[in-house]
Amino acid sequence: METYGWLSILPPLLAIFLAIKTKHVYVSLVLGIWLGWTIINSWNPVTGLIQTVSALIAVFKDEDNTRVVLFSAMIGAIITFTQYSGGMKGFINWIVGKGGVKTRKSAGFLAWFLGFIIFIESSICVLVSGAVTRPIFDKLKISREKLSYILDSTSAPKCILIPLNAWGAFVIGLLISQGVDNPVRVLVSSMPFNFYAILALIIVLITVLTEKDFGPMKKAEHRVRVENKLLRDGAEPLISTEVVQMEAKEGVPPRALNMILPVVTMVAMMPVVLLITGKGNLMEGSGSTSVLWAVIAGLAVGAVAYRAQGIMKVKEITDIFMKGVGGLIPLASLMILAFAIGDVCEALGTGPFVAQAAKSTLNPGIIPTVVFLVSCFIAFSTGTSWGTFAIMIPIAVPMINIIGLHPGLIIAAVLGGGVFGDHCSPISDTTIISSMASASDHIDHVRTQLPYALTAAGLSILLFLIFGFVL
Repeated sequence: METYGWLSILPPLLAIFLAIKTKHVYVSLVLGIWLGWTIINSWNPVTGLIQTVSALIAVFKDEDNTRVVLFSAMIGAIITFTQYSGGMKGFINWIVGKGGVKTRKSAGFLAWFLGFIIFIESSICVLVSGAVTRPIFDKLKISREKLSYILDSTSAPKCILIPLNAWGAFVIGLLISQGVDNPVRVLVSSMPFNFYAILALIIVLITVLTEKDFGPMKKAEHRVRVENKLLRDGAEPLISTEVVQMEAKEGVPPRALNMILPVVTMVAMMPVVLLITGKGNLMEGSGSTSVLWAVIAGLAVGAVAYRAQGIMKVKEITDIFMKGVGGLIPLASLMILAFAIGDVCEALGTGPFVAQAAKSTLNPGIIPTVVFLVSCFIAFSTGTSWGTFAIMIPIAVPMINIIGLHPGLIIAAVLGGGVFGDHCSPISDTTIISSMASASDHIDHVRTQLPYALTAAGLSILLFLIFGFVL
């Protein structure tokens, strides 16, 4: 394959530098794509611009790419459906009505557990869990910082480990664009090695069950218990009502079923379509096709149920669907840019060049650790795990074949590093939403959470080093 040598790394480096410097990931990716096509076209910037636009359009030539973009936008309709129908409110009432949460430990466990059963999207997980548990945490004198930490630690880390959602579809799409055979199998094989995500979830569970804290979190908990202050003096909380995207329709009785039904349908349809597309083999099925049809089924079942109950008329269903899809257009746009920068990196031979450079300068055993650290740096600096995946997967995948690395371990290094940034970067949308959902001061949330995240990252580095030499 033709490569452009050191020039091939300029587009992703430019995207990384600009994203870190400006915090504008979309613009940074566009400029990275433009630079790549400018290099390919003998440094002609006009032709490079024309090729950039053509490359963005060409993303939709690939059916898998198109399915991933469609699914990611349509998940917004699932979110608005469950809110407008009163399903989310009913689900919250149902959880609280059980009355089994009476201690600090049980309250923390509830917040942690909700993160697992609401896995269709990281932000909705944080919003629902925060709405359910914040009044309980306040009553039991648990700091807002502790709540925001639990919410944040069970959103992105869990979403990448239960990939029946946009996260899984996005990663599968990136792997497909790199020509990976059986991308679903590769993604599943990476899960046991996604040390950061696993450790983040375990550490927060241990913290909840033992009620042992360290660092700034210990001071925050002492403040609540002894001084009876949910927030420190001078704190500026981000109020959770600011992130509620849609209120339930007036006059509609809140029923948990209206949230559970479409979500359960979506989850149940995923393996069914995987079996169908894989001709009886779950691991050979099309991930993008399966997720798309799963969300379509969830929306269809929800629409029929809401119409049958008289909650929405056909026009309302259509309007709410469009509002939901429109709300996730930025996410779909990021996916298009991610696919496009992957394509230009492939055309430049970025991955093979980096892989050959790594092969000649690094011991193969430490490459997984290096990939993890680079992914951590990019994600923390830019606040986006998905942007990190888009930049790093086209670079990491060629290393697998050229250097002979374990596919699951290398992909896990990219995903784990990306999740680290999404989990604790102060400019990450999930981190910001966690502060909002818990009504915590945002900087206090980042400051109290970071020691736990760094602990998980430090242990992950050790494990990547060990497995890098063993596998």
